[in-house]
Amino acid sequence: MKILNNQQIRDTDKHTIENEPIASIDLMERASKAFFDQVKKRLKKQDKIRIFCGMGNNGGDGLAVARMLINSGYDVSVCKIVHSENSSPDFAINEERLWKLKKVDFKEISCKQELPEISEKDIIIDAIFGSGLSRPLEGFPAEVVKHINKSNARIIAIDLPSGLFGEDNTDNIPENIIRADYTFTFQLPKLSFMFPENDIYLGQWQVLDIGLNQEFINRQDTPYHFLLKEDLLPFYKYRKKFDHKGIFGHALLIAGSYGKSGAAVLAGKAALKTGTGLLTTHVPSANYTIQQTSIPEGMVSIDENERIFTGIKNPDTWSAIGIGPGLDKDSVTQNALKLLIQNVSHPIVLDADALNILAENPTWLSFLPPGSILTPHVGEFERLAGKCTAGWERLEKARDFAFRFRCYVVLKGAHTAVVTPDKQVIFNSTGNPGMATGGSGDVLTGMILGFLAQGYSPQFSSVAAVFLHGLAADLAVRRKPAESLLASDIINFIERAIQKVYY
Repeated sequence: MKILNNQQIRDTDKHTIENEPIASIDLMERASKAFFDQVKKRLKKQDKIRIFCGMGNNGGDGLAVARMLINSGYDVSVCKIVHSENSSPDFAINEERLWKLKKVDFKEISCKQELPEISEKDIIIDAIFGSGLSRPLEGFPAEVVKHINKSNARIIAIDLPSGLFGEDNTDNIPENIIRADYTFTFQLPKLSFMFPENDIYLGQWQVLDIGLNQEFINRQDTPYHFLLKEDLLPFYKYRKKFDHKGIFGHALLIAGSYGKSGAAVLAGKAALKTGTGLLTTHVPSANYTIQQTSIPEGMVSIDENERIFTGIKNPDTWSAIGIGPGLDKDSVTQNALKLLIQNVSHPIVLDADALNILAENPTWLSFLPPGSILTPHVGEFERLAGKCTAGWERLEKARDFAFRFRCYVVLKGAHTAVVTPDKQVIFNSTGNPGMATGGSGDVLTGMILGFLAQGYSPQFSSVAAVFLHGLAADLAVRRKPAESLLASDIINFIERAIQKVYY
């Protein structure tokens, strides 16, 4: 699913209107009906619903939704926020339609003193400003937003919380943005939905299909994409009758310093569950017994050192290599990593302490084999690329980083972003807060390694692993609360995630 900018969304609306063809007021009706169908699932007939409408098309949506709710027997009051001398044509049409109903509770509000009291038991529908906003809210509209936010009422936003921009909010004014509990956006997600600092404004969000022209959307050029199950299907290699383990690669996992053998166990199990034909885990000698007994399906390579990684010979022997989980940053280990990335000819997966070592030795980044996959969380990435003030800046730095070093950056978060060497960004759609637990990242590293060893491209290995990793966690939390989710639970549900996507 593409993520388009505001102008591209307006162009898509215009193309749909001209080529479906459909009148703009009828397209607004269709969007409003899609919102109404979803929002009524969260309402009770005894709820007091207050709809705050601006004077543009977002407000027009709000008026149409108000009419639908009133006709369905809900208790609705409408507040028209007068922030301009003129309204949009479709707003005016919907205002006229609303007035034709009997007993409409409708108020025009043009100053702070006229704002109604709001009970925390009320339901607010925010339809003041949508995606057309180009500058931070100030003056009276900002006072309206603050009044709504301080009410503690449940807030449901149409398309976009008022005051929030669809893309970069670096220079926005946080207190002048609606803090919604739910956001129902039209046709495509907005880029700003992918950034963690905007979660307090969006709440739970959902994309509603309003029938915009898909062919036109497909022709739009954008570096930003939202990953869905359907995107993985064309590239999956189904196994044939006479296939054998040698066909599906031999993965080498370098992980687990003394006291951190669990990271190697988790990543190794995940690699096998994801389908690599063979697995060898290289661990310090002190971890041999743990590794051999924890993963009987895998082989173990023993480092000459008892506690740390000191080196591996002939790295091109393996189909794919992953390094980092529980690795430690000893100076000998640092030198061993340098030699590895200088001597291996195919892409490798780097995580955790492998990334921290590169952050301390940034000139070594130029040694990375092209197409290598780095899997940092936010802190690790900022150690690599520098501090960032917000998600937009971090994403731009990740795009530049991936381009400069010809690598893939798997920037982990609620919507993990796979950033490609050509600056494309693929945001993940699966996962839940239960994944915020030790070892979850080690599992992801193992899954990426498992795909890469089977001969999949670095890009597919990254996006497939990210999607299935999140989906496995989603399946797991159906059985237990998020607080109780363990990284090993994610491993246990990898097979069900693969089944759900591919079988």
